[in-house]
Amino acid sequence: MYRKFLKRTLDFMVALIGFVILFPIFLIIMVLLFVVNEGKPFFLQQRPGKNGKIFNIIKFKTMNDKKDAEGNLLPNKDRITKVGNVVRKTSLDEIPQLLNVIKGDMSLIGPRPLLVEYLPLYSKEQGRRHEVRPGITGWAQVNGRNAISWERKFELDVWYVDHISFPLDLKILWLTLLKVVKSEGISASAEVTMERFTGGA
Repeated sequence: MYRKFLKRTLDFMVALIGFVILFPIFLIIMVLLFVVNEGKPFFLQQRPGKNGKIFNIIKFKTMNDKKDAEGNLLPNKDRITKVGNVVRKTSLDEIPQLLNVIKGDMSLIGPRPLLVEYLPLYSKEQGRRHEVRPGITGWAQVNGRNAISWERKFELDVWYVDHISFPLDLKILWLTLLKVVKSEGISASAEVTMERFTGGA
């Protein structure tokens, strides 16, 4: 009942109310990033959603597009802006994803949407993470985030798929809020990121 009907309804209602409440902050950040990123306040990228359906995820753009003499983007640590650093550290860069939830591309809670290029690299079991809508936060994010291996992360994602429930989603939401307040697992400096998945995890 919850998985098939109530979860999507609650996602829509909570995301809509949350976006309305956070809209003043959303507007302020958008204007600031518009200025520091030369008219580009948002970061859009294709990600696979439920059943592998591709959608455009939207986040606040915390890094500029500065390049070296050869035309290559500078390292992340050299491109993150002062405003972007604060936005990332406080996880405010995730606010635009509420629009993805409202549209139905994402859920508040679920496996994080990864890169499209990873799709052919998953084992059959790992691919089960796409049986549900991806989330803004998830079971793997409150159990290690970038500090755990890809194999463990996928195990947690699939475990969530098999155990979706309202109490579990509430627990994940609460643990996420605690981590945001404590800034745990958040790479504010853009120097600590998860290594790319190359398959065989």
